[in-house]
Amino acid sequence: MDEKDVKILLVEDEESVASFVKTELEFEDYQVVWAEDGKKALDFFTQEKPTLILLDWMLPVYDGMTVLRRIRKQSDVPIIMLTAKNSASDISSALDQGLDDYLTKPFEIEELLARIRVVLRRLEKMRQQNDVPDTSLEFGPLKIDLLKHEFYCDNEKIYLTPKEFALITELMRDPEQVKSRDELLDTVWGYDFVGQTNTVDVYIRTIRNKIGEPYKKIIKTMRGLGYCLRKLDDNHEKS
Repeated sequence: MDEKDVKILLVEDEESVASFVKTELEFEDYQVVWAEDGKKALDFFTQEKPTLILLDWMLPVYDGMTVLRRIRKQSDVPIIMLTAKNSASDISSALDQGLDDYLTKPFEIEELLARIRVVLRRLEKMRQQNDVPDTSLEFGPLKIDLLKHEFYCDNEKIYLTPKEFALITELMRDPEQVKSRDELLDTVWGYDFVGQTNTVDVYIRTIRNKIGEPYKKIIKTMRGLGYCLRKLDDNHEKS
């Protein structure tokens, strides 16, 4: 994906931070739209149709979590949260709401640029996969339409965020094969992802909750190893 084709919506109320980040992003040839509060962020999101969003948590009018929830009702656009919050509960809550990634303030601009490149590579990979017609994966009651980017469980369409979709797709490509957390991080988040391995656990939990009983037990936790898919009849243990 050419950087000149990438439009980033930067949502940051602190002008000095926004100016610095905007300058660095534009130096990398990205298009940048700046919103200084949550309301303008939602307006610009509708008007500008950004490729990805850099979202501050603490914002005037609407805070970052409110912006995240409202955007997730209508779009899978990747969102990276820039936040001074670093508690596990805050981060887990944001990930459960559909956040793709987060970066704790203060941060190095090189790390932010690396996170952005990971997102863009994933988007490009998804685009290439979607260029292949009539591509689908099935396992038991689970089905993925890679062309339409849709996920079904027992013929019911279930909304997944981009990373949730990428994660369940990776498991469904080799359903009986155990995949470690590190392997899933490398494949779904990228080799230069610097977050924690429990990120995978958070996303697995969210996918299971969306699938619901009894089908969520298809996603099997292999203690000390990772995750895999197993047919429901084989899931005698509680995961």
